[in-house]
Amino acid sequence: MCVTRLNAGRAWLPALLLFVGLAVGGPAAAADTPRSEVRLEVLDADGERLVSFPMPEGEGWCLEWNHSVEGFPVLDCYRHRDGHMVLRRSHLPDFAAGLDHIPGRGRQVSDGEGGYWIEDIDEPVPGNAYRLRVGAMRVDHRLVIDGSRTSLSRLAANERVTIRLALPAGAPE
Repeated sequence: MCVTRLNAGRAWLPALLLFVGLAVGGPAAAADTPRSEVRLEVLDADGERLVSFPMPEGEGWCLEWNHSVEGFPVLDCYRHRDGHMVLRRSHLPDFAAGLDHIPGRGRQVSDGEGGYWIEDIDEPVPGNAYRLRVGAMRVDHRLVIDGSRTSLSRLAANERVTIRLALPAGAPE
């Protein structure tokens, strides 16, 4: 009977050591495991993901579109800062209808080509998301990430979308 109990005890030994090892090594093991990444996502009106891009801390993107009257490109540029979507700057090639600098909201500097940048806006976007009615192809709303363009108008022209910075589950906001 002693031998049986000893063998039974030995059978549990590897499981016990594994459990203790996981309990002791838990935080270290978690540090070695890749954490869920923050993503820039575009969701359709039903909440279905149209596109998703990794957006590590400090990285940025722009929403670019063609001005509905003048046709030139306009840019709003964002950055992932400390778990927040932050509007950093905007590029406006002209003082066309609806395009002007609001005093006290960033600073206006020339782009050297007749247009201007509004720098240092640094406004967190409430809730890390905003809704956009995507324009037709002549407006061509597009995401610009590392010089690569993704046309939202090709995916959802004349539809409402949500552009959001999606944090991993359980991450502080």
